[in-house]
Amino acid sequence: MSINHKDLKELVSEKILVLDGAMGTMLQQRNLTAQDFGGADLEGCNENLVLTRPDVILDIHRKYFEAGSDIVETNTFGATPLVLAEYNLSDKAFEINQKAAELARKAAQEFSTTQKPRFVAGSIGPTTKSITVTGGVTFQELIHHFSIQIEGLIAGGTDLLLIETCQDTRNIKAALIAAQNTFQKLGRHLPVIVSGTIEPMGTMLAGQAADALVVSLSHAPLFAIGLNCATGPEFMTDHIRTIHELSPWAVSCYPNAGLPNEDGVYLETPSILSKTGGTFRR
Repeated sequence: MSINHKDLKELVSEKILVLDGAMGTMLQQRNLTAQDFGGADLEGCNENLVLTRPDVILDIHRKYFEAGSDIVETNTFGATPLVLAEYNLSDKAFEINQKAAELARKAAQEFSTTQKPRFVAGSIGPTTKSITVTGGVTFQELIHHFSIQIEGLIAGGTDLLLIETCQDTRNIKAALIAAQNTFQKLGRHLPVIVSGTIEPMGTMLAGQAADALVVSLSHAPLFAIGLNCATGPEFMTDHIRTIHELSPWAVSCYPNAGLPNEDGVYLETPSILSKTGGTFRR
């Protein structure tokens, strides 16, 4: 079931939409071996599992839908050619993104009903390079890498794009330009969510605070903006409030478990996407 921007906007104005939870922890529970990843050289490349163990990825998507998720993310957080090059898989970037979207799409179609449609968010991580913080990549190179990923995600049937765990506004803008260029090239526009990550010092790694993030993207045709991961829900509340007060778009929030307590225990957290308030991940 494919959706358009208007459909998603109408839904989020009517109710909270629930996002799935983390892919990495679900994969860790499977006790996968090097062979599952495609060999010792590829062990740890979760994105390659869409090619080597698509059954595992599909099952995880199904489990999140069974738990009540409205949206699941594709297993493509590190699936730009830039990141995949660390495993000599950069030439498979388009294929990996397309396959990942197809798997999530299959699960969404299985669980979608007229009363409760299910959706696929194409996960676009920050890459391993930050123009401002680490260097080692140019703005145009990032646009190129993001474009390949986005084309693959769209080819596989993703409903929206989730540019997430953002640490540098320059990287975000490269991803947004790649998205708009790809939309124009393919003649198809998808809703776009930008989700930043605020560190304990109160800013993203590149130094932007939550209000600066919203203002710097005020020109962009976003569907939603918000935060994910970082220090957990307790230390995200004020930043989410700031984003809500400034944002002309819907607001998303999906924390991780936060920092452990003195016993080394992490608190569980849920995940929401809403017109006025967040996405809580479980």
